[in-house]
Amino acid sequence: MRSDFQTLLFSVEGGIARLTLNRPERLNGITNQMMRELYEVLAELPAIAAARVVVLTGAGKGFCPGADLGHYSSGAAEEPLAQEHFQLTAMLHELPQVTVAAVNGACAGAGMGWAAACDLRYAARSANFNSAFLGVGISGDMAGPWLLPRIVGASRARELFLMPGKFAAEEAERIGLVSKVFDDDVFRAEVDTIAERLAASAPLAIRAMKQNFIAAENMSLREYIRVETERHQRTGASEDSRAAFRAFVEKRPAVFQGR
Repeated sequence: MRSDFQTLLFSVEGGIARLTLNRPERLNGITNQMMRELYEVLAELPAIAAARVVVLTGAGKGFCPGADLGHYSSGAAEEPLAQEHFQLTAMLHELPQVTVAAVNGACAGAGMGWAAACDLRYAARSANFNSAFLGVGISGDMAGPWLLPRIVGASRARELFLMPGKFAAEEAERIGLVSKVFDDDVFRAEVDTIAERLAASAPLAIRAMKQNFIAAENMSLREYIRVETERHQRTGASEDSRAAFRAFVEKRPAVFQGR
């Protein structure tokens, strides 16, 4: 993975990949360059075995307010995007790693779609949300109408998109868009604790569990149970599973080797 991105920060340490949208002066508003760089990272992430968890967040005071409208209305020259770049949400959603959106500020438009694509979402108390698209006269991208009904329910998702407006982190928690809201001064530390717990889980089992959720979105119940059972038997026969059983009986933490 190259390290000279201009709109992103990326690092892997302790099993955690940290992917930070990095245009803080614009609250991490999206540009074509950001889309291309994010596509590059997401295309390579599945092969990075050292990354068991991916934390997506924003630099500075914003998570991602969607497209940088000031940038696009300025007439700045940018290389056009290919159709494949609009598959970013699917790529993020289908990553083999567990994904965590750490929503630290404004989260709107495509930014809300990217947060919704993650497995887990947590918000700082100062964060706010807005579907935003209809307010600027566009129908929207980044798969919100596919993702949001699965998170908050069909009627609520329609309301969020058809009647856009800014809402606070507490409301996002109330409707189930985020799992928990943390005070700003402890937000990063709390998300780190969650990511560390996920990264310490049995790697074969948690990856198979993530695959189960993706499979369940596209299969009949009977077909899904067949696939689920195969993964259950395979992970149950692993050395990690045997080690976990022994650790449970001996009342000590398990040490996982990923095999």
